[in-house]
Amino acid sequence: MKKLLTSLFIIFCFLNSPGQDLQKIDSLKRLLNKSKEDTSKVKLLFALTLEYEDHDMKKAMTYAKEGGRLSNSLNYTAGKLKYNKRMMYLFATLTQHDSAIWYGKQILKIATEMKDSLSMGIAYFTLGERYNFKSDYETGIEYSLKGVRIIERLDTSSRTRATLNASMAANYLMIKDYKKAIEFGKKAEYLDRKIKNYQQLTSTLLNLGNAYDALGQDIKAIEAYKESLSLCDKYNFPSFVAMNCEGMVEIMDRQNKLEQVKYYAEKGLATATKIADNFNIMSCYQNLSVYYFKTNQYARAKQLLIKALDISKTNDYKEARGTLLQSLSNVLYAEHDYALASQYQREATKIKEDIFTESMAQKHANEEVKFETEKKESQIKLQTAEIRQKNILNYFLIAGTIAFLAISILSYLNYKHRQKLQQAKIDELETEKQLTATEAVLKGEEQERTRLAKDLHDGLGGMLSGIKFSLNNMKENLIMTPDNVHAFERSIDMLDSSIKEMRRVAHNMMPEILVKYGLDTALKEYCEEMDRNGVLHVNYQSVGMHQADIPQTTSITIYRIIQELLNNAIKHANAKNVLVQLHQSEQEKLLVVTVEDDGNGFDTERLKQSAGMGWLNIRNRVEFLKGRIDLQSAPGKGTSIMIEITI
Repeated sequence: MKKLLTSLFIIFCFLNSPGQDLQKIDSLKRLLNKSKEDTSKVKLLFALTLEYEDHDMKKAMTYAKEGGRLSNSLNYTAGKLKYNKRMMYLFATLTQHDSAIWYGKQILKIATEMKDSLSMGIAYFTLGERYNFKSDYETGIEYSLKGVRIIERLDTSSRTRATLNASMAANYLMIKDYKKAIEFGKKAEYLDRKIKNYQQLTSTLLNLGNAYDALGQDIKAIEAYKESLSLCDKYNFPSFVAMNCEGMVEIMDRQNKLEQVKYYAEKGLATATKIADNFNIMSCYQNLSVYYFKTNQYARAKQLLIKALDISKTNDYKEARGTLLQSLSNVLYAEHDYALASQYQREATKIKEDIFTESMAQKHANEEVKFETEKKESQIKLQTAEIRQKNILNYFLIAGTIAFLAISILSYLNYKHRQKLQQAKIDELETEKQLTATEAVLKGEEQERTRLAKDLHDGLGGMLSGIKFSLNNMKENLIMTPDNVHAFERSIDMLDSSIKEMRRVAHNMMPEILVKYGLDTALKEYCEEMDRNGVLHVNYQSVGMHQADIPQTTSITIYRIIQELLNNAIKHANAKNVLVQLHQSEQEKLLVVTVEDDGNGFDTERLKQSAGMGWLNIRNRVEFLKGRIDLQSAPGKGTSIMIEITI
C-alpha cells in the first residue's frame, strides 16, 4: 500500500521551507497579529503555510485558505497564484489527486493571465504527475512534456535538471518501468549531491529504494531507504519518514526479521501521527499488524487493522480498504472465525473487482469514445464553418443587390433553408456521437463481464474445487475428535456453498449458454431457473425464434433487459406470476419482447421524476438497439412492457 512520491511538486514547484523553525513561526505569528488586511498579511499567511505544511497539514491548510480568502478580497493576483500553488501541494501530498488537479488548472489560468511562463511550466509538469497517479498516462505524458519544454527553455541550471530527472524517475516508477526509474533516479541523485539539495535527495533516495525493492535488490534498497531516513532525521523532513519505513518493513518482512518490522512500523507511525498524515497513519497501522500477526498476537493485529479500516472509510481510500479487508480476513482465519473471515474475503474481492472493472471499462470506453468524438467534432466544426462562410456571403450579396430586392429575398430564404439543413445534419451527428458513446460503454461492460466470469469460473472455481478435494483426502488420513469432525464437515459445507455461489455469480455475469446456443435457449433456461427458485412463477414463450439469427451484441443486450425487468418484478412489484414472450416476425424483420406481471403496478407518471438506475439502464439499452418501448401499468393492475426491435 505504498504511496509513491514524486519530487517536482515537493521540491521545485513551490519552494518549501527546509524545516520547521519554531522561533521563525513565533515571529511570523506576532507580525500576523499586528498586520492590517493588506498584501503584507497575505505574504505572512503563506509564509506560515510553508512552515507548517510538512509538519502539521491541518494548520497549513488553515493558513493557506485564509491567505486565499484575503487575496480574493484584495483582488491580489500574485496571492491567488500562491494560494493555488500551496493548495495543490497539500492535496498532492495527501494523495487527493482530483483536488490537486483542480488547483493545478487554476494555476495555469492565473499564470497565463500574468504571463508567468515558469509557473505555467511547473503547473503543466505537476498536473502530468497527478494524472499519472490516476493511471491516465496519456494525459499525464502530454502535460509533463509541455512542462518540460517550457522549464528547460527558461532554466538550464543543475537544480532544474536534477528536479526534472527526479520527476521522470518517479513517473517511470508509477508505470512500473523500474530500470528506467533507476536510470533517471541515479542522474538526479548525482546532481542533488552536487548542489547539496538534501530535501530533493531525500525523496530521490526514497524512490530509488522503491525501484530496487520492486526488482528484489534488497541490499541496494536498504541502503537507499536508510540514507533517506538519516537525511529526514538530520534536516527534519518528517513527511518522508513513514514512506521510507514502509519500504523497510516490506524488506524486513521478506527476510523474516520481525523485530525490525515492528521497529520501522512504529517509527513510521509516530512520525505520520505527528504531522497528521492520514494515509501513512493507515499504512503504518497495517505494517504494525504484520508483526503482531506473525507473532500470533491476533487480537492486537485485528485491533490495528480495524483502526486502519476506519481511516480508509473516512478518507475514501477504496483500494487500500480492499487490501486491509484481505489482511483482516487472514487474521480471522487464524482465529478460526471462518464465517466473518469469509465475509471480509468476499468484501475485499468485491472491491478489487469493482476497481478493476471500473478501470478497464472506463479505459475501453474512453478510447473508443475519444476516437469517435474527435471524428464527429471535426465534422461538426466543418459544418459550422460552412454555415459561417455562407452567412458572410449572403450578407455581401444582400448589400450588393439592393436593386434586386426580389432576388435578394429569395436568396435569403434559400440561405435559411440551407442553414436548417446544415443544423439538422449537426443534430444528427450529435445523436450519432451519443449512440457511439453508449455502444462503447455497453461493449466495454459486456467484455469485462465475460472476462470476470471466465476468471471466476476457471480460476477461482478450480482453486476452490482443488481445496475441497485436498480436504476430503486429508479427512481420510486424520484422526479427529467428534467436535473436530463436525467442524471439518461444516467447513466442507461452507466450501461447497462458496463454489455454488461463485458459479451462480459467473453464470449471471455472462451465461455460457447464451454464447453457445443463442438467445432463445438462454432465456428459456434463465426463466426456468427463476421458476425453480420458487420466488416467482415465470412462464416463458417464444414464437418464430428457432430460426432466428440475432447478432450476439443484440442478444446480450436483450438478455440484460429481461434480467433487469424480472429483478424489478421481484424487488418492486411483489409479483407472483410473470409472462415472458419473444416473437420474431420474419416478414417485418421485427423482434417483439413482452414482459407482463401481476404485481402491484404503479403510476407511470412517476417514472418521469424517477432517478432509479434500473429503468434508466433499460431505456439506454433499448435506445442503443434503436428500439421502441411501450409501458402500461396502473396501481393494483400489474405491469406490461412491450419492446419492439428491428432485426
